[in-house]
Amino acid sequence: MLAPLIAVPMAAALSAGLIVRLRPLLVRYALARPNARSSHTEPTPQGGGIAVVAATLAVTGLLIAAPEASRDVLVLGFGAVVLALVGAVDDIRPLPAWARLMLQAVVVGGVVAGVDGRLVPALPPAVERTLAVLAGIWFVNLVNFMDGLDWMSVAETVPVAAALALFGRFGALPPAAILVAAALLGAMLGFAPFNRPVAKLFLGDVGSLPLGLILAWLLYRLALEGGLAAAILLPLYYLADATLTLIRRAARREPVWQAHRSHFYQRATTNGLTVGGVVGRVFALNLALAALAAATLLWPSPVVTLGALAAGCGLVAALLIRFSRAPTADGTRVP
Repeated sequence: MLAPLIAVPMAAALSAGLIVRLRPLLVRYALARPNARSSHTEPTPQGGGIAVVAATLAVTGLLIAAPEASRDVLVLGFGAVVLALVGAVDDIRPLPAWARLMLQAVVVGGVVAGVDGRLVPALPPAVERTLAVLAGIWFVNLVNFMDGLDWMSVAETVPVAAALALFGRFGALPPAAILVAAALLGAMLGFAPFNRPVAKLFLGDVGSLPLGLILAWLLYRLALEGGLAAAILLPLYYLADATLTLIRRAARREPVWQAHRSHFYQRATTNGLTVGGVVGRVFALNLALAALAAATLLWPSPVVTLGALAAGCGLVAALLIRFSRAPTADGTRVP
């Protein structure tokens, strides 16, 4: 199947080309100005996600074979466009939290309804679908929350999308999902040069929200094909950082819907690590998690699965601890 191989360079070229054309407009109308919660110090245009989402959807639509253009792919594309529009509005004039969640719930609900298959047959279908929608909403938001550092979304999406496309070649995903993963990989590679530290362009909510939706759909499809452990392992760093941070803020009675700088990766830069040091560690961790995910697919035994999950949790915990510790005067690190 050549379409995914063609999709990567095609989406990369289209994404980069769109960014070059759009950047003057983004500089004029979509500057993200630094504030107390920002990781950047200079006004920087946001909205690069327009090119990423457009390239992903355009290349998928162009290369997908008619028999593979299933309902769920069409619904995903429509949902991604809707969330991109919501994000574009939010980038310019922030929406109330309730409005964002309501629109996200409608989109994620439609995407989940468009996917055939059962993940936990023992549960009533309505309960399983409701849990899937809640998980999808959380994943869309956590991808948005984690997009707060140069190259962070690249360090997450590139290895995850590459792993999904590779797993699909061995039967872990249907052909249409493989093509979506390959197109997303290429689109993020096209965006990466503009977002490398110090970033000249940000994704913005217009990119991070649909990015979260597309990744959530791909991981859901992987789980439905029998790769539940792999679907958990691939985004495990994002899941852990965002979820633990939310729990910690809720326990402190902080407004969890407001922007902040208390994620582990943000604390790491405050504690002295460079941006490159943070995203480099996240990228390396994601490669390790992808290898563990591959092991659960190649050797689908309880021993391998439980061992891979335990190893993945240990690696993620070690990095979170590393990020949360500040250096002392002698160079050692303390909590």
